[in-house]
Amino acid sequence: MPKAEDILNREIARVNLHLPASRPTLGELLNEDEPRVRLRDGSYHYFKRSELEYLLSLLDRGEEERLRIPIVLEISTLYRGYFRVRGRIEVKVMDKILGTYDILEEKAEELYPRYLLPKIRKALPTTTTYAFITE
Repeated sequence: MPKAEDILNREIARVNLHLPASRPTLGELLNEDEPRVRLRDGSYHYFKRSELEYLLSLLDRGEEERLRIPIVLEISTLYRGYFRVRGRIEVKVMDKILGTYDILEEKAEELYPRYLLPKIRKALPTTTTYAFITE
């Protein structure tokens, strides 16, 4: 008989089938005629070119080759009421959208209050996605 933890892990994996199989860089997507990514369930997710160009406008030269798309907004069992973003460039993008970017502070990951999710998703509806994490 499966353990409760095994059942929970399988359910989390099922809930995360919408995640991409791989995350291309912003630079790679901008060079595609039809920017898209294959998802774990085999379907495709398409990105709005205007949104990709908006992301490019938030970055310094060369950072488009390090920004992985879609940006993953992690919903964790550990941080109730918060979501986490990992990656220096990804955090920089979030901070710029939220108006909290500090050029002197470079963070590899950041926790944000969940009430900010609608603001992020409104600005980046096709280039962000949720991931549900158990920790």
